[in-house]
Amino acid sequence: MKSLTPLVRNQIIKAQRAEITEYHIYKKLAQKTKNQSNREILGEIAEDELRHYQIWKKYTGREVAPSQTDILKFYWIARIFGLTFGLKLMERGEERAQINYNLIGNEIPEAIQISKEENDHEKELIALIDEDQLKYIGSIVLGLNDALVEILGTLAGLTFALQNNRLVALAGVIAGIAGALSMSSSEYLSSKSEGKEEGAVKSAIFTGVAYIVAVILLVTPFLVFQSPWLSLGVAVFDSIFVVFLFSYYISVANDQSFKKRFFEMVILSTVVGIISFGLGYLARIIFGIEV
Repeated sequence: MKSLTPLVRNQIIKAQRAEITEYHIYKKLAQKTKNQSNREILGEIAEDELRHYQIWKKYTGREVAPSQTDILKFYWIARIFGLTFGLKLMERGEERAQINYNLIGNEIPEAIQISKEENDHEKELIALIDEDQLKYIGSIVLGLNDALVEILGTLAGLTFALQNNRLVALAGVIAGIAGALSMSSSEYLSSKSEGKEEGAVKSAIFTGVAYIVAVILLVTPFLVFQSPWLSLGVAVFDSIFVVFLFSYYISVANDQSFKKRFFEMVILSTVVGIISFGLGYLARIIFGIEV
């Protein structure tokens, strides 16, 4: 066993724990995955993690227990939100980020190769995972974005024009259902025109479901609260919260910039909301609406 400095030895033990923890996560997910291709990819990554663990063990001369908390946490995140999101979130985790492979490499040359495999090979394998969540991410974005912009704008305009929560909620629900059906059918026809016969129905479903989910979140405050202004404020908060969550999901799953996507969607929704609010105010004055 090679003599190691205390700092490097501590780093290797952290790496050992990360490897054996991730081995159990990949192995557990592979056992539960129905897709044969995904199962093979997960199994291959699991064996890589175990091999890395055994390499580190040669230098520390000890077994290191996995983190049961992380196993449960990332297993269920991957099961609920999708393999790609869960695994990429895990790979950029705090414990993994704290491992300095360059420092270890000063005393153990193998560390550089292991780091390369962690950064390149495993990312390439994760990218091969086949999931509907990512395959139809464009349809989900389309549904969410249209609902947040159109329905929030509608609610903002109607709030000022009518100032009646029940009427605003009713109009929002009607507009939301009509919008969801319209967006779904448009996405279906668009997919078919692009030659995506097989995925046209799924694209339409993902678009429609995303649209309806956004509508429910935006309309619910008008059914819960008495004040139309408080209801609108909560709806705006819900909109920003949805954009935050979805932008974070995409930034992790697709390795994209979180800030850029988040601020683009928030600014777009805000501008449309302000314009609609102004139109509602003008409509109230021009038509003399009093409810």
